[in-house]
Amino acid sequence: MTVSEEKRRHPRVGFATRIAVVLNMDGEQVKLDGNSKDLSLKGVFVNTDKEFSLGTQCSVEVYLTGSIEEIKLLMQGTIVRKTEKGIGVDFNSMDVDTYSHLKNIVRYNRSDDLA
Repeated sequence: MTVSEEKRRHPRVGFATRIAVVLNMDGEQVKLDGNSKDLSLKGVFVNTDKEFSLGTQCSVEVYLTGSIEEIKLLMQGTIVRKTEKGIGVDFNSMDVDTYSHLKNIVRYNRSDDLA
C-alpha cells in the first residue's frame, strides 16, 4: 500500500465507462473524451494521453449505460493527478441525484475482503 492509498478516505472501485472532461482553456471549452479506470465518491481516474495542468478546473460527465436510456452524471472537479496513462480528477461538487448514483456504483462494485 502506498502513502497516497493510505490517505484515501473514500473507497475506490474499478469501473470502466465512457467519460468526458470539459475544461475552459483560454476562454474556449475543450472536451476530452476518455474512459474511466476507477471511481469513488470523491473522484475519478480517466485514461487519456492528453495532458493538462494540475489545478485545472473542469466538468466531468460520466455516462452510464445498460438501462433503457443512457444516464449522464455531471460533476465539477479539479485535476489533481497526472501520469503517462491519464489524469485524476477530484470532485468539488455534484447534485444529489449524481451523488446517489455514485454511491450505488461504489457499493455494488466494491470488493470487500472483510468477513
